[in-house]
Amino acid sequence: MKELVLKSVRYFSFVLIFLLAGISCNKDQNSLIPSIPFSYSINLTIHNEVSIPGNSIFISGIGFGGVIVYCELEGSYHAFDATCTHEVLSNCHLGNDGVIGSLSEACPCCGSEFILLGGGYPSKGPAAAPLRNYRTTVSNGFLRIYNN
Repeated sequence: MKELVLKSVRYFSFVLIFLLAGISCNKDQNSLIPSIPFSYSINLTIHNEVSIPGNSIFISGIGFGGVIVYCELEGSYHAFDATCTHEVLSNCHLGNDGVIGSLSEACPCCGSEFILLGGGYPSKGPAAAPLRNYRTTVSNGFLRIYNN
């Protein structure tokens, strides 16, 4: 009987370790916004308004609810999914207004605002989580935004 209990404990421990290891491998597990693979490029010669520090643009049709691209410093860009992290619906997305990403000063569904400078953290409203951040690279006058 004692051997059966020891085998059961070992088996349970083995299964538990693999389950925990599988869960921890998901690098986006803290994001509330669904992961939608995409790759999108912006010609910075044509869209030079986004090259000015403090400016941002909204791009619809990519990510979950569109993407806000923010220029922090010359040559330094951040891209955030425009979906509000409180109301995770593709139609509850923010617009862009320079430093504060908002639509009519707030998310149309809950009133949350997010500060793009420093990581897309909420500054007003019920949202507690930051916006989903996407990768960016600049090469040969093109800004690539991607999540794959």
